[in-house]
Amino acid sequence: MNASRLAIVVGALAGAVCAACAVGTHDTDDGGPAVAADASSSSAKDAQSNASDAHSAKDASVATQDATGATDAAAAPDVFDAGPPPEPIVYGHTPDTLYTFDPETNALAEVAKFSGCSQSTNATEVLDLAIDANMNAFATTVDGLYTVDLTTAECTLVEAGSYPNSLSFVPAGTLDPNVEALVGYFGSEYVRIDTSSGNMTDIGSLTGGYASSGDIVSIAGGGSFLTVTGNGCGDCLFQVDPSTGDMIQNYGALPYAAVYGLGYWAGALYGFDGEGDLFAIGGGDDGGLATQAIVDGDGGVVWWGAGSTTRAPVSAPDGGTFPTQ
Repeated sequence: MNASRLAIVVGALAGAVCAACAVGTHDTDDGGPAVAADASSSSAKDAQSNASDAHSAKDASVATQDATGATDAAAAPDVFDAGPPPEPIVYGHTPDTLYTFDPETNALAEVAKFSGCSQSTNATEVLDLAIDANMNAFATTVDGLYTVDLTTAECTLVEAGSYPNSLSFVPAGTLDPNVEALVGYFGSEYVRIDTSSGNMTDIGSLTGGYASSGDIVSIAGGGSFLTVTGNGCGDCLFQVDPSTGDMIQNYGALPYAAVYGLGYWAGALYGFDGEGDLFAIGGGDDGGLATQAIVDGDGGVVWWGAGSTTRAPVSAPDGGTFPTQ
């Protein structure tokens, strides 16, 4: 994103925000790199709630399921001719509730409580969300993989088991020449998930002592991005190679910790963290990161994930894009 794109994001803050959410006042640096959150801030965020702890613990789990020759059952979407442009929507969620965020007006609205997303009487705990080019959505929970109706937040079980809490589709041509692939990270391990059977296949890994801190988002023609911890990052933003899962470039530290959700729209990334903060991420003129608060969380909402379609537009009306290699 160039500086003019960030100005558009900042200027849009006058848009409507739901009555339950406070308008953000988080200090930012519009022209320079973001300031890393210190260790005390990161610790406070990690200890904010039992729900956040459960999400962090999920990062450390490693699945052992494998699939040989598994392919996604959905028909291959043509990302270059998939109907009219998608509506400007980024989805965010807490463990039990789905929300929409309009990146053009900054309006945040509740869709509904998740239903059918648990196989027990335990509280619903949706870990992350991924959306393909045709707005088909899948979610991982503490006990399985589900499809999600984005209009009702109703879930349908695909397969029980342990699944990643950082989840995204990657465009057709990345891991399969014809089909978008559902991928995720178990810590540093990068896997593909068959959307029909739920089987997982190891694809690669994130090297260098880093691990996923909460989410990956991928856009056709716009890059793939991951929030990470490790080596002093808490959190950092990476561009990753969606074919291997490894880092392409490190953009540096974000001034937020526990960034469990990432979305994308028109050359801007949107972060959702464990304290309820919702913020835009852009590239500063000096090559660093610039962030702007949209909703300043007070801990009442604990974001656990986010998702946006792989068909999200790559550039803003002014031509600005998020810088990639």
